[in-house]
Amino acid sequence: MKLPLLNTSKTEVGKQEMPEQFDEPVRFDIIEKAVHVMQCNGRQQYGAQPMAGMKYSSYVSKRRRQYRGCYGFGISRTPRKILSRRGTRMNWVGATVPNTVGGRRAHPPKSEKSYERTLPDKERRKAIRSAISATVLVDSVKSRGHVLPKEYPFVVDDDICKINKTKLLKEALMKLDFSGDLIKSEQRKEKVGRGKTRGNRYKERRSVLIVTPGKCPLQLATKNIPGVDVSEVRNLNVEILAPGAVPGRITLWTKGAVEKMKKERLFV
Repeated sequence: MKLPLLNTSKTEVGKQEMPEQFDEPVRFDIIEKAVHVMQCNGRQQYGAQPMAGMKYSSYVSKRRRQYRGCYGFGISRTPRKILSRRGTRMNWVGATVPNTVGGRRAHPPKSEKSYERTLPDKERRKAIRSAISATVLVDSVKSRGHVLPKEYPFVVDDDICKINKTKLLKEALMKLDFSGDLIKSEQRKEKVGRGKTRGNRYKERRSVLIVTPGKCPLQLATKNIPGVDVSEVRNLNVEILAPGAVPGRITLWTKGAVEKMKKERLFV
């Protein structure tokens, strides 16, 4: 497979031979499984406090003629605490057990529970190759809702890696005709439900992924552009290439990243 090689001014300067990783058939089931495993392994353990809801002196005696006892009052055996009293007459309210106000939970989450999952290396690499090949399939990228340039897919020259300013990167992406997808990614959608009050009011759409051969100033220039990510070719994973387990993210491959993938036979 050969793709056109463009510079930051959108001028074709040659053709780029793509490595074998881009010829992998797209396997939606393996991609979904790999993303699920990554999300499980990144999940933080949590649990309730072991003594939550149990810090009450809720013992009530059932013995006859015992002070502060409830013998002969005709009440259930629910554990109770004394709310108030008048003389020897105690006014109890239920406590501790799950069916009372402020009581413990019946089956609270345990912090010792492990959410880790495993995936064979061959299956993990195959999932990454499937996600890589989906980035150059126009139908897969369009099905994710991206706005594509007319020349897509193409490879960009390594000059883009030297950009260290957000303004310059925006101008370069505009010249490469990614403006439509950038505008769409800036349109944030409000979440519904309790998510509004937990610091997660908006969800951000994923836009262009720029793959570089190594560390470069471009990684700092993308921090203020919503939805745009930069990743080294060695650090690619399924969740970056297929957010939400849906393959076909719009991706800008650099010449150095493609050559490094071919030379080192990454993910093979």
